[in-house]
Amino acid sequence: MTDGEFDAALDDALALANEAVAAGARRDPAGGSYGLYGPSRANGAGDAYRASGRDDARRVTPADGAARGAVPGNGSGTGEAPPAPADTPGPSAEIPVAPSPWPAARDIARRAASGPLPPETAALGDALGRTLAAPLAALTDLPSFDTSAMDGWAVSGPGPWHLDDAVGILAGHAPAAPLSDGHAIAIATGARVPAGATAVLRSEHGEVRERSDGRPRLHALRPASPGQDIRPRGQECRRGDDLLAAGALVTPAVLGLAAAAGYDELITHPRPRVDVFVLGDELLRHGLPHEGRIRDALGPMLGPWLHALGAEAAAPRHLADDPDTLYAAIAGSRADVVITTGGTAAGPVDHVHPTLRRLGSEVLVDGVEVRPGHPMLLARITPHRHLVGLPGNPLAAVSGLLTLAEPLLRTLSARRAPAAYRTPLWSSVHGHPRDTRLVPVGYRDDERYGLMAEPLHFHGPAMLRGIAAADALAVIPPGGGDRGTEVDLLELPWSADWSPPGAAHGPTGGAE
Repeated sequence: MTDGEFDAALDDALALANEAVAAGARRDPAGGSYGLYGPSRANGAGDAYRASGRDDARRVTPADGAARGAVPGNGSGTGEAPPAPADTPGPSAEIPVAPSPWPAARDIARRAASGPLPPETAALGDALGRTLAAPLAALTDLPSFDTSAMDGWAVSGPGPWHLDDAVGILAGHAPAAPLSDGHAIAIATGARVPAGATAVLRSEHGEVRERSDGRPRLHALRPASPGQDIRPRGQECRRGDDLLAAGALVTPAVLGLAAAAGYDELITHPRPRVDVFVLGDELLRHGLPHEGRIRDALGPMLGPWLHALGAEAAAPRHLADDPDTLYAAIAGSRADVVITTGGTAAGPVDHVHPTLRRLGSEVLVDGVEVRPGHPMLLARITPHRHLVGLPGNPLAAVSGLLTLAEPLLRTLSARRAPAAYRTPLWSSVHGHPRDTRLVPVGYRDDERYGLMAEPLHFHGPAMLRGIAAADALAVIPPGGGDRGTEVDLLELPWSADWSPPGAAHGPTGGAE
């Protein structure tokens, strides 16, 4: 059994064990607190990592790696690597000391890029999902003139009032003349209030009656207090006021605010450009699985997911299991980030590591202590271009996406980190002896604990059924957690504001 087969079997066994626990077993909380670095009541591997001060750039030569049981091309630290091409540059033969602890890998990914992409000007229609590179200051007062908040009549002084014009003032039309005391004029919502008006009387609060001389008069059914239903100029902001700070995400509401404040374009950090290369001769793009071939689940999923993470992803390219094809695709890409699926282990058709050596790339993360997804990797192709290698199993690829791609893309796009939340587990979850586990969970309410995270079934490395129904991924430390144990959550990017309902359970500030 290969290392990859062993790990997949272990993950499947853990998934089955958790399904058994979720079906019946319920244990009381053990009382310990679990964080991103493991149990707080013991100094685990994550604490040792922090205490050591190990820098992510530390590397060893192939000889040193062999002494530690690590070989180039194998993130798990065991097995045999495929031979490197003859033109492999010397420095790229170095490898990281060992697979990175999960929180350390995320931090390395966050710091892999030197900073956000350079700002550029974008039309309002192109700015959605970008990040403001400069504060949004009002270019005009809002509203820019006294405005009627209701359909009705602009009135001057106490009533009853003489009606001056049967047509009245419509939105977008300027009043012809100031309003005299004792007079009124019909007005529409959003129309400019004429000078001299003291209030707007709502249409349902007034009644027009004809006098004996045939001239109409307006009577108030309810009193119209001074300033009633008039939005005064500058009520929302004055010209020059800061509306939003740099770093704010451009949402549909921000686009509306910017337009109202007078903007036609915004200075933003662009979305990072991403190329997705789906590897595997066994993958089908249409129809049902047959003759040993399976449907590609990652191609349809990754583009929208990357878009939700702030990237601009091209349509995925499906590549054959051929080293020269992969080399040409990566070398020819001009994207800020290249994402590959599969090929990160050390099997006969796993060509990502040899290709990175052939390109002279610097491997920053080579394997992560997380299940599923431990063979993931992060490399710097050039000073300003990176590659994230995702495992081929679908849920393992999601793990890699949120572990390495999300922090990297967040830095490049200048997005703020999502709030960190800790939520009690609804039921016990078995843990890996050494590695962090990422388990799909849904939210449930409990009389004792309030909002809780319920582990979902079907969370093996090749399964998507669990994550498709999930609200988040729970970060399970080594050793697992009992019912009631608080765990950190990775919110899914389409969750509202990346925060679960019942915000009283967070934030803790401990995610990053």
